[in-house]
Amino acid sequence: MDDYPLLNLFWTMLLVFLWVLWFFLLFKVISDIFRDHSLGGWAKAGWLIFVIVLPYLGVLVYLIARGPGMGRRDAKQMKESEAAFRSYVQEAAGSGGGSADQLGKLAALKNKGDITQEEYDRAKAKLLA
Repeated sequence: MDDYPLLNLFWTMLLVFLWVLWFFLLFKVISDIFRDHSLGGWAKAGWLIFVIVLPYLGVLVYLIARGPGMGRRDAKQMKESEAAFRSYVQEAAGSGGGSADQLGKLAALKNKGDITQEEYDRAKAKLLA
């Protein structure tokens, strides 16, 4: 440990951190290129080649040119994902207006005399179908 001082250890840790940060940023930019629906196929291919062939310059130029839109696309994707999740949960759990609840309401209407037995049977068959 004498031949590797503490300052060199700190420098190495900083470089590893920056290296990991760089790859995160590179993958973020590449995923944003593919996620953007306003870009055509040739524009996506051009940005991708630019980012891969000249990675530092490509990512810097992409962030300057299209950086503000990245946040909007992230927010839009998060809202769409959340809406899809909520829709799935409501569909899976039922929103309180399930068949059993509606059959109970129909039975209550029949018992009060508001609908006839025939109307009840038709509505029940329609619900169960």
